[in-house]
Amino acid sequence: MAELRIVSLIPSATEIVAALGLVDCLVGRSHECDAPPAVESLPVCTAPNLDPQGSSREIHDRVEDLLQAALSIYRIDLEQLEQLRPTHVITQAQCDVCAVSLSEVEDAVAQLTNHSPQIISLQPQILGDVWQDIRRVAAALGVDATPLLSALQARLDVCQNRTYASRPGVACIEWTDPLMAAGNWVPELVEIAGGKNLLGQTGQHSPWLTWDALVAANPDVMVLMPCGFDLEQTRRAAQDMIQHPHWGKLKAVQAQQVFLADGNQYFNRPGPRLVDSAELLCEIFHPEPVSVYGGQGWERL
Repeated sequence: MAELRIVSLIPSATEIVAALGLVDCLVGRSHECDAPPAVESLPVCTAPNLDPQGSSREIHDRVEDLLQAALSIYRIDLEQLEQLRPTHVITQAQCDVCAVSLSEVEDAVAQLTNHSPQIISLQPQILGDVWQDIRRVAAALGVDATPLLSALQARLDVCQNRTYASRPGVACIEWTDPLMAAGNWVPELVEIAGGKNLLGQTGQHSPWLTWDALVAANPDVMVLMPCGFDLEQTRRAAQDMIQHPHWGKLKAVQAQQVFLADGNQYFNRPGPRLVDSAELLCEIFHPEPVSVYGGQGWERL
C-alpha cells in the first residue's frame, strides 16, 4: 500500500483516524483539531475568518454577518495543503458554521498542482451515521473498523442496559444566546443515558428555541453544552442566561439540577467521544460515588 498522508479538517475526523490506529499517518489538521495531544504539533491548514472569542451573542452576530454577506466562516491554507501532499483529505458537509464546507475543500483540492488527494466527506445526523462514517474512513484508509466499533458499542450497552429508578426530563442547550436546543445525535445520547429528551429531534439540525418554549418544557435537568465552548466559556455563557427573567421559573433551576458540559470536547464531535458523552450524561442523571468526567467534562452550576 502507498504511504498514507492524511489531512483532517475537522476534530471528529482527526479522532476517528487516531482511534483507528493511524495517528502517525496524519500530516495536517484544522485549527480546531486538538486531540489526541500528538496532533497539536501538526501543520494547521485552516483558520477562522472571525474572532471566535466573546459572548454567545457576539459570536452569533459575527457568524450571521458573514453568512448574510455570503462570505466563508473559515479559510483553507492552500499553500500549506500543497506542501503536505496528502493522499486523503477528510472534511464534513454537516455544518458550515462548525468547519470548512465540502465545497470549499473541493475548490481547494482542485487548485492543487502536483497531486489529487481523495476527499472523504462526513455528514452524520444520528449515531448510526457516525458509526457508518467510521467504517467509510477505515475502508478508504485500508484498515478494519470492527474492533473499534465493537468496543464503542460495548460501552454504550453498559449505559443503555442499566436499570434506572427514574428517567428525568432533560433539556440540552447547544447555544445560549440566542437559545438553541441540541438535535442530531444528542437526543439519542440522552435516552441511552437514562433520560427523557424534551427538546430537539433525533436526526434533525439543532433548532432555535424561545424562552417560553423552554419554560413550557420545564425540564427536571438542564445541561448547557454550547457548541465549540469549553467549561470556562460555558460558565460565562451561563451567567448571561441567569440574568433572564424566566430563569427562576425553571424546575431544573429551582432544584439545582443545571449542569455545564464541555460541548467542544464531547457532544459536538461526532466521533468516538460521543460514547464518552453518553457516559458523561449517565454521571449527571444518575450520580455515583465515583465520577470519571466530573470537573473535567462537566460540573454543576
